[in-house]
Amino acid sequence: MRQSQDQNLRAPGPFFIVMNAGSGDKDADQREGAVRAVLTAGGRSFRLWRVTDIRRLPEVAREAVRLARQQQGTVVAAGGDGTINAVVQEVLPSGCPFGVLPQGTFNYFSRAHGIPVDTKEASALLLNGVLRPVQVGLVNQRPFLVNASLGLYPKLLERREVHKQRFGRHRLVALLSGFATLLAPPPQLVLALDDGGGSDVMHICTLVVDNNPLQLRQVGLPEERALQHGELAAIAVKARGAGQLISALALAALGKLGEAEGVEAFAFKRLTVNPLRPSRRIKVATDGEAKWMEPPLVFQAAPESLLLLVPPFAPMGDGGA
Repeated sequence: MRQSQDQNLRAPGPFFIVMNAGSGDKDADQREGAVRAVLTAGGRSFRLWRVTDIRRLPEVAREAVRLARQQQGTVVAAGGDGTINAVVQEVLPSGCPFGVLPQGTFNYFSRAHGIPVDTKEASALLLNGVLRPVQVGLVNQRPFLVNASLGLYPKLLERREVHKQRFGRHRLVALLSGFATLLAPPPQLVLALDDGGGSDVMHICTLVVDNNPLQLRQVGLPEERALQHGELAAIAVKARGAGQLISALALAALGKLGEAEGVEAFAFKRLTVNPLRPSRRIKVATDGEAKWMEPPLVFQAAPESLLLLVPPFAPMGDGGA
């Protein structure tokens, strides 16, 4: 049964916490200890799974959802955006309330909704937060919370993950890995994009569909306002060389991506993407995790909202770090 969306509704029942022990750059024992201490002191019952093999995340998330539905509880994901996405795959169709303990590198989803990145503070929010409906994006019915992308961005993410596993999960590693990938010639895709108003053919190196107001605000795109009206934002980058691409990224870092040459952004309700070159599958990254999908790719907002625990009175899209 779906929970009421009363403005002051708190998290019901026990917490069922799925923790990715590999997320973040802090000691997993300390993070787990902090969670247990705060919830025990708050008098709330909980069960915590510490997952060391990310391949088990879907299985553990399904078990957490099953118990949450059975006991009228709340499912919690402890990890980065990829971990949160893996748990949301199971939570969204169930209608269970959802909480987040951010422990990743960038934590765009939690920061956009005012959820603190400190483990103790985020654990306290589970006890004191209120439930708010949050929009979820879909690509071929697969949920994403921050963004979904194809072209250069999935390639960059894969290289970044390899470097993180070798050198550690730090922002500096992520940034240097991304820069190294950008020095190579970017891939070129020929896509037909149809947002319901007609089909346009674009030659691009990457397409990002964004569902995160903080991310859009940081790069300086006004399409962040569309997310409040059931829309998503598409960013098509047409750069043909490393120099032009790096120039666009430099403007993005300055919050001026809209001024970059070869960048087109627009909001939409539903977007269908077809490759014009023969392709049986397209690699798509959703919240930092790459997956092969069969075209056409259909992007849209999910008809149902995710009931998320956020700070009381926190405005949606709050980007406090």
